[in-house]
Amino acid sequence: MINIIVSSDPRYKVNRETIRFTVLSVLQKNRISGRVELGINIVGDRKMHELNRKYRGIDSTTDILSFALEDSNPASLQHVPRVGFVAAPDRILRLGDIVISYPQALEDAALDGISVDEEVKNLLEHGMQHLLGIYHGY
Repeated sequence: MINIIVSSDPRYKVNRETIRFTVLSVLQKNRISGRVELGINIVGDRKMHELNRKYRGIDSTTDILSFALEDSNPASLQHVPRVGFVAAPDRILRLGDIVISYPQALEDAALDGISVDEEVKNLLEHGMQHLLGIYHGY
């Protein structure tokens, strides 16, 4: 059972089937199955700006943020032993949350000459890798 919790402002017309297909595809590619849960949040620039400032110290918006339940980024674990994903008593692997700025996805899609659905797919693939502990250059 894969539980994908999608939260979106009604102003943003996201294709929930594209979201579901992309998440399932990334999980399958990484050989992750069983009971898995994660959240996908589609927000506006104001909310994304607030989150970026609060959690990254960057006073601007961005297209995507990932909040893994376990931080496996080697740069942030210099003095913390890696324990792996926590085995919850209910045996559900909770990966974390991905937040996407719809206005930024729309802008990026226009610049790249692709559909918003394709851009959201690209962002989700990127965010899923972070939730799974796969980072750039590591």
